[in-house]
Amino acid sequence: MNSCILITYFEPDSVNEAKGLCESAQYEVVHTIKQKFLHHRKFGISEAQLDDLKEKIKRSKPKVIVFDEILKPSQNYNLASELKIAVLDRESLILEIFESRAQSTESQLQVKLAQLRYEMSRAKEKVRLTRMGEQPGFMGIGKFEVDVYYNDIKHRMNNVKNKLKKSGKQRELHRQSRKRIGFKTISLAGYTSAGKTTLFNALTGEQREKSPKLFTTLTTTTRKFKIEKDWLLISDTVGFISKLPAYLIEAFRSTLEELTFTDLVLVVIDSTDNFSLLKLKFSSCIRTLIELGVEKEKIIFVLNKAENLDDDDISKKIKELKLDNDRKWIAISAKTGKNFSQLKEIIKKSVDDDRIINQNSEMK
Repeated sequence: MNSCILITYFEPDSVNEAKGLCESAQYEVVHTIKQKFLHHRKFGISEAQLDDLKEKIKRSKPKVIVFDEILKPSQNYNLASELKIAVLDRESLILEIFESRAQSTESQLQVKLAQLRYEMSRAKEKVRLTRMGEQPGFMGIGKFEVDVYYNDIKHRMNNVKNKLKKSGKQRELHRQSRKRIGFKTISLAGYTSAGKTTLFNALTGEQREKSPKLFTTLTTTTRKFKIEKDWLLISDTVGFISKLPAYLIEAFRSTLEELTFTDLVLVVIDSTDNFSLLKLKFSSCIRTLIELGVEKEKIIFVLNKAENLDDDDISKKIKELKLDNDRKWIAISAKTGKNFSQLKEIIKKSVDDDRIINQNSEMK
């Protein structure tokens, strides 16, 4: 495992999530620098902080610097030039994790598209730096490649998009087939590491890999399971995270769009989080679901990991998230089976109600 120095915010939640991202990318954090502000114009940090960072690099000799914010290309260049070491911002770190986790051909294509979008968003600035006489080889741009650089990225993106379109057509055929057979579909969504895969395994009897590391699931997996006499299909999807850039959501749209076509979405929430972290993760999930166009009527909120919470704890968290106002929710433990029968009842009732609505609309 390579070592890194992490630059992040003071808040414990930010520190823990940033360390989790580093661990998932196979970086051991040897030192953490905490700051209130990470948007200084030239380096992201102040020049005084930069001098302190240089001393820490001399002592700990890390492989990379991980900067827990989105850096402009000029800031990344300035930092790397001053420190003589590779610098990864939050987006490039997440992309590294995604690349290492991608197993299927489709997820590998989606990661490649995200990487190209990341590169595209920085292309103009990279070209500008090169033309200003900054190091020609900076970030992979050769002196004589500048004029074709932008078009090359667009060409590669179009190739990947065309391949993903074919996967999308195949996915649409699967959806139509399931609809003809009469299967109702359920999708799991939620913040990364909320316990979606544990819940998926508990409902289906599968043994999918579950891990405390972030983004264990990148490829959507669908299996059937039974509630009473009815067979249903359930899909496990990629987890959300705060500050997830729009282009990354767009790159994984062909996978995430299952959430818009499904009959029911179970949004899994880690109920053990403190109030501030709970609200942050919840807001990230809601924002992503809105961006995808998921109808709120389809959503059931599942507060997972509730085995050690009493009714009063759960009630406070429900009020904090404003789920007590006409929103369907249930507190469970996918690990111990707490309230599992009640969860299945809610799923069955929601699916049966949807069947009745569909039958009535067909009769009109």
